[in-house]
Amino acid sequence: MPVKKEERKDFIKFLGTAGARFVMIRQLRASGGLWVSYKGTNVLVDPGPGSIVRCAASKPKLDPFRLDGIILTHRHLDHSGDINVMIEAMTEGGFKKKGIVFCPADTLDQDQVILKYEISSLEKLEILEANKDYKVGNLEFQTSPRHIHSVETYGLKFKMKNKVISYLVDTRYAGELVDFYKGTDILIICVVFFEPRGGIDHLSLQDVETLIEEIRPGKVILTHFGMTMLKAKPHIQAENLSRRLNIEVVSAYDGMTVDCS
Repeated sequence: MPVKKEERKDFIKFLGTAGARFVMIRQLRASGGLWVSYKGTNVLVDPGPGSIVRCAASKPKLDPFRLDGIILTHRHLDHSGDINVMIEAMTEGGFKKKGIVFCPADTLDQDQVILKYEISSLEKLEILEANKDYKVGNLEFQTSPRHIHSVETYGLKFKMKNKVISYLVDTRYAGELVDFYKGTDILIICVVFFEPRGGIDHLSLQDVETLIEEIRPGKVILTHFGMTMLKAKPHIQAENLSRRLNIEVVSAYDGMTVDCS
């Protein structure tokens, strides 16, 4: 009999690449978040609207029952819209007390994002703080300094074998973030705007270029695109950045899988 091909164990899958309100609302790109799998540990980062649907539509399918944890970088709807249904799935309908949810403290304010009855199904709820180390199963990660955003927000740095994979999530440009993200092998960075827009705490492509120059990661993956970035064709902008910076820059697409083995 033929030997069954071994499944790839260590990967990050983009369940969505939508950024900001209108791309999310119109679902011009999906908004399901990132699925991280490492040494048998499965973690979902920022399950925005449609995350459960994107898991079911994934090829091969991603089984939410196999989740060990969920991380919210911040409470905004495009990052947290499916948090409750994904907790329900992780805990097998609430009948199995399991899983860890990591979230900033303001996620649980009066207008809390996570329903109280869902919290009771969890094995653990852990509050994220700046510059701290966390672990779920075999996966270790560290939080960044607090990002400059309208709600409490933290970027992430995952340690996967001999690689460091960072997720530089929504923020206004800030030079003090550079030190944290240095030493990154693969930098996943959210770029909402094609051109700078004053007064809004999101990165533009110009901001991203500056950050890449300062951080000098081994590879960059652009994601979380707003309307102006979609109109500018992210794959073309990634190619242009690669030429200018002499660093591999690619544009993420819905369903894209990054091998982390």
